[in-house]
Amino acid sequence: MLGLKFETETSWAEIAKNDLQQILTDHAFLEQKAASNAVSIIINYSEETELVSAMSEIAIEEMQHFKMVHDLMTARGMVLGRSQSNNYAKDLQGFFVKTKDRNEALIQRLLVAALIEARSCERFKVFSENLEDQELSEFYKDLMISEANHYTLFLGFARKYQDKDIVNKKWDQLLAFEAELMKAGGKTAKVHG
Repeated sequence: MLGLKFETETSWAEIAKNDLQQILTDHAFLEQKAASNAVSIIINYSEETELVSAMSEIAIEEMQHFKMVHDLMTARGMVLGRSQSNNYAKDLQGFFVKTKDRNEALIQRLLVAALIEARSCERFKVFSENLEDQELSEFYKDLMISEANHYTLFLGFARKYQDKDIVNKKWDQLLAFEAELMKAGGKTAKVHG
């Protein structure tokens, strides 16, 4: 369903579950960044009413997810800590040639956001299926569904604002690029690490 060209190995789930503080901290900040991205799209494309409405809902939902992760952490005696660098999104953004064309820039943002959501969905699935901790397993199964919905929404908007065949070609190229990134990953307790 997601079309990803590289599947996460269960060894990543082992790394993640052995460092819950790290994976939960990384996850919490990713939710914040996703909310910020949605707000930024609203600011930059405020004339697109349907897009603004959808991004408003995503921004709220992503901040709710942040709160859910933070609440889970505090209930387990953890402290959020500081955000750490994660080059995954930067690397994906760097795939596309910078453009001053507003519509093209929007398509690029939507495709990158769709891929981040798709990979998060896939990682949450792998994580949830390899956890003995029932509460955490259910938590990530529920979030997996939300990530899948966001992925389809972003991809759908990209196909709305540009010819579907052109978008599909860009999407396939981005998927192939991301697969190569992920082949080198899976060694840290980070959602996209």
